[in-house]
Order: sequence, then C-alpha cells, then structure tokens
Amino acid sequence: MNRRSPLSSFLAAATSCLFLVLAGPVLADPCRAVPQKGPMPASLARGERFSGPVVHVGDGDSLCVAVGPRRGADWVEVRLADFHAPELREPGGREARAALARIAAGRRVDCVSRGRTWDRVAADCRLAGRSLGDRLRAEGVAEGGRGRGATPRRGP
Repeated sequence: MNRRSPLSSFLAAATSCLFLVLAGPVLADPCRAVPQKGPMPASLARGERFSGPVVHVGDGDSLCVAVGPRRGADWVEVRLADFHAPELREPGGREARAALARIAAGRRVDCVSRGRTWDRVAADCRLAGRSLGDRLRAEGVAEGGRGRGATPRRGP
C-alpha cells in the first residue's frame, strides 16, 4: 500500500490551489454556481450565508468559493462588497490580485450574500473573523476600479 505523507499531501493540495490561482486568466469562467441567465440559487439569496475554500482568484476583488464537491458547478463567483480593486489592466490591478491570492487562496472564508450582481454574488467575506476588504487595505492595496459591481444589481 502506497501512502502519502501528510507533508506530500499538503504540498499536492497547495500546488493545486496555486495552479488554480495562477491559471485563472486562462480558464473560462470556472465558477458556475450562479447561472448567467435564470434564477439565482436560493442558497445564495441576499442575507444567506455560505462558506468554503477559495479555489480561484479572478482579480483583486473577485474570487470563487467552493460550496460543494463539484468542480465549477459548486463554485460561487463572489464580488467583494467591501473593496473595489483596480481592474487588472489598470495600475495596481495585478498587485491587488496577487495580494488577494496571498491572503485567501486555499483558505476557508465565511460569506454573507448581499445579492446578485450579474452572474456573481456580491458578498461580505471574512477569513478568521476579519473581512477580506480590511485585510487587503491592511496589506496596502489601494482601492480603485470603477467602484461599481459591489452594489447588487439585478442581472439578466
């Protein structure tokens, strides 16, 4: 019987998470729990709580939270409601994404939905009791971007 040591299991999981974070721009919308059209799942409605590991970081204020075992289908795309990062192509955008990945990738977050914003959920997310927005500001990440999208809108 070939058993993995705890260290090799950890390294394999960490490598997988790192791949997901770094390969993010290449993957076509890996978070599919919220459909682009049609109703949002009731479990993600405004005020609902959800949690899980961060399995993908899209940019400095969006990430995917795995809420179930199915890759993609159980990944919720979250737009942080309390932080507006610069867009990736704007100054500071790549640094904001790298900071969010350092802070949250592979770690369990607890979120409260503030509603739908297109095919994402705007949410307040916390890691060990502290908001991700506060953590990003503490890292010195400057806010920027369009400042839109955090306010829940009715999508298609």
